[in-house]
Amino acid sequence: MRKHWIDNLRWVTVLLVLFYHVIYFYNNKGVFGGIGGFGEYPEYPQYQDVVMYILYPWFMPLLFLLAGISAKYALAKTDGKTWFKARTRKLLVPSTIGLLVFHWIIGYFNTAVAARLGVFDGIPVIAKYFLMAISGTGPLWFIQDLWLFCIVLLLVRLLDKKDKIWNWCSKIGIVGILLLGLLFWLGEQTLVTEPRPDSADGLWNLYKPFFYVVPFLMGYFVFSHDEVQTKVTKAWIPLMVGAVLSGILLVVTTFGENNTSPQYLSSPLNCLYGWLMCLAIMGWFSACFNYTGSFAHYMTRSSYGIYIVHYLFIAGLGYTMKIYTDLPPAVMYLILTIAVFTLSPLTYEVIRRIPIIRWCVLGEKKMLNKQ
Repeated sequence: MRKHWIDNLRWVTVLLVLFYHVIYFYNNKGVFGGIGGFGEYPEYPQYQDVVMYILYPWFMPLLFLLAGISAKYALAKTDGKTWFKARTRKLLVPSTIGLLVFHWIIGYFNTAVAARLGVFDGIPVIAKYFLMAISGTGPLWFIQDLWLFCIVLLLVRLLDKKDKIWNWCSKIGIVGILLLGLLFWLGEQTLVTEPRPDSADGLWNLYKPFFYVVPFLMGYFVFSHDEVQTKVTKAWIPLMVGAVLSGILLVVTTFGENNTSPQYLSSPLNCLYGWLMCLAIMGWFSACFNYTGSFAHYMTRSSYGIYIVHYLFIAGLGYTMKIYTDLPPAVMYLILTIAVFTLSPLTYEVIRRIPIIRWCVLGEKKMLNKQ
């Protein structure tokens, strides 16, 4: 029987990613990647940036955790070779070929500031195109990481052909589940605390492979067990209370800091909040949202494609409004929010109907049925 709470939690988290990017694009807390805020902190606090502090510690680890659970379910139905081939088409094709077909447009806006400063002067057009394509990677780092973790998982499975590790993990109790947060914390310690300019340190801290592989493997080996899910479900209320209290403490004591810096992410309080929220929200959805409907069914099918295309509107419209208009900040946020939540699904619906483009951008050979 399909576990609808996993589907629902995945697409809800994707929608939170979209909203996060709206807020983050105009942040003034020093978070890299946006276009900047509407004034300097602390003179201009931009309290809406609190959304970043609430969401960032847990929503991407949660997506990797859910991906690990889904990998276990998929590999129970098919062999590793077939599964990996499908994963390669779904993950690697959009994050490589898709850059050249679609995401170079995002790269155009990402590099617009540099272009205005004359950085690209004298560079051949074809070189500019490839630079824009690479710069358009944006949120696709997630599926690039996920593809690499699929390789890691297959290698681990070769060492555990009889599923001894997986079977042993079914016995873990709620205390052990909580203590897995130590692995969450250890993963954050692999970040480069003092990234060097003109090096790959920044990319390492963005992709965080040694951190994100932890929830992915925990999803596969631990949280794919019905017994473990039941334990988390029964404890979801105290877990949520602990997550909310630790989250409030984190926000109150750190608001104004760059919440994506290595020092911030590796702090015990950030890791405690992030892990408790991952557990609490899984338990909450398992307890209360294990059902589906027409909208949920649509989002289950479409959320991946919406995630793939959404940043075009963040980068394009967000940049255009900030540079070329004098709209009040509240109006910019409103317009950008409406745009990303309406134009992203529309764009996905157009792309999925064009065979070659669909394969390049979404990694889909056939148009998925609505039913």
